[in-house]
Amino acid sequence: MLGFANSMNKGELRDELAVERTRLANERTLLAYIRTALALAAAGAILLQFFPSYPSLFSIAWVLVVVGAATMVIGTYRFFVVAKKLRGSIK
Repeated sequence: MLGFANSMNKGELRDELAVERTRLANERTLLAYIRTALALAAAGAILLQFFPSYPSLFSIAWVLVVVGAATMVIGTYRFFVVAKKLRGSIK
């Protein structure tokens, strides 16, 4: 670390570390989106599996599955947009 710190001034090091923290936060956010999407889809699948004879629960189950899939798509899209912006900020 000292060799790395000596080759950069404090401002450059601070900026580089800020970008790295933001990149890690972006990854954590993607994982949160994935976890939420899987939970929604799993809840829908459970309703479909165990309560197929209830029309209202059948509809809610499919809504949960669709919302879970949409959450996955939105989270993945957001991750790549932020990652691209971060790559652009690195000089």
